[in-house]
Formats: sequence, C-alpha cells, structure tokens
Amino acid sequence: MMKALTITKLYDLNHTLAAPYLERFTYPWEALGGLGDFIAALGNELPVEEYEKIGEQIWAAKSAVIAPTASIKGPAIIGKETEVRHCAFIRGNVLVGEACVVGNSTELKNVILFDHVQVPHYNYVGDSILGYYSHMGAGSITSNVKSDKTLVVIKAGELRLETGRKKVGGMLGDHVEIGCGTIVNPGSVIGPNTSVYPLSMVRGYVPANSIYKNQGEVVEKEL
Repeated sequence: MMKALTITKLYDLNHTLAAPYLERFTYPWEALGGLGDFIAALGNELPVEEYEKIGEQIWAAKSAVIAPTASIKGPAIIGKETEVRHCAFIRGNVLVGEACVVGNSTELKNVILFDHVQVPHYNYVGDSILGYYSHMGAGSITSNVKSDKTLVVIKAGELRLETGRKKVGGMLGDHVEIGCGTIVNPGSVIGPNTSVYPLSMVRGYVPANSIYKNQGEVVEKEL
C-alpha cells in the first residue's frame, strides 16, 4: 500500500518541469514545503526565447494566454500553450505545466499542475499536486485544512502516515477525473486513471484504475 502512495507510482515525471524537484522525495506531500523556493530558482533558469518575466518572480511562456483580469502573485510559472482565464487567482508557489487550463474564478495556491491539467471552472486547488491530464469538474475543490486544525495524516486502509503539515490538499495521479461539485478532503490521494462521481466527498486513499461512487463503493474499472 505504501508504494502506491509514492511519487513514482502516482506520476509520470516526464510531464512536468518539477521533475528534478519531485525526484528528491518519496511521497508527494513532502514536496509542498519548499515549492516556492524551487519555483523561484527555476524561473531564473528558464530559456528567455520561450519564457518572459511578467512580474516579481512570475514567469510565463510566450505562448501562454493570460486574461488581463487574472491575478498572479509569485513565485509562479505559467507553462507553454496554457490558458489562464478571466478572474483566475494564482496566489503564489504555483507551477502550471504546458497546455493547461486555469479557468474562470479558479484559485491556486502552493500547487504543481502537470502538463495538460484542467481546472477550468470555479475550482480551489491548494497545497496539492495534480498529475498529467487530470481534470477537476466545475465547482470541485481540494480542502487543505482539517476543521480541527490538527496536522494532516494520510490514511490508506490501516496505514497511517504523518505529514507533519497543517495544510495538505489532494494528490491526484495522472489521468484522474474529478466530477463536478466534489470535495477532495485534506490528505486524500487518488491513484492514476481513477474517476470520481460528481458531488462526492473523497477522503483517504482511492486506488488506481477505480471508479469512486461514494465512500463505501469504489469499483475497479473495466479495462
């Protein structure tokens, strides 16, 4: 079970500029603490023929399309061919990959979005890592703080992993599909190629190649 929660099992690192950083860690939530420093350093190394500095510790690919109404605070990197839409709010410590969509009124804070991620409509994504081609339906969010404000513990069956962090959102593997209106609770880990029904309340670990219908009903996908 512990192996299923590791970075190498959840993500294909060929699809993010954060690969050298993520390779330092075993579990994805371990990368949340130093993300801002990594992004700031990486920004200064980006090729000037492909990226430009558009603000204090903010770098955007020249091929990215950023709405004038979007608000971006650094450190932040916006990847090639990515679209940042009307009233998106990027609060810092954010690495957005290539060909992503950051949509209307979507808020990002302390996150990595791999290439081809879509968070296109009224999403909140905080202290989270979203894998290659993952998608969050309209109004779905990652909740990153427990109601009692205690430190987040990753739970998978009988396994308990202490994060030592008050804020941990969702770790979504590659090709994860989150249905509209879903809440991904603090410290949830969703394995690659898994689909979550709309209006779900996800908590803990959801295995790869699954369909999450509700807390007590998770079925294996037919391949």
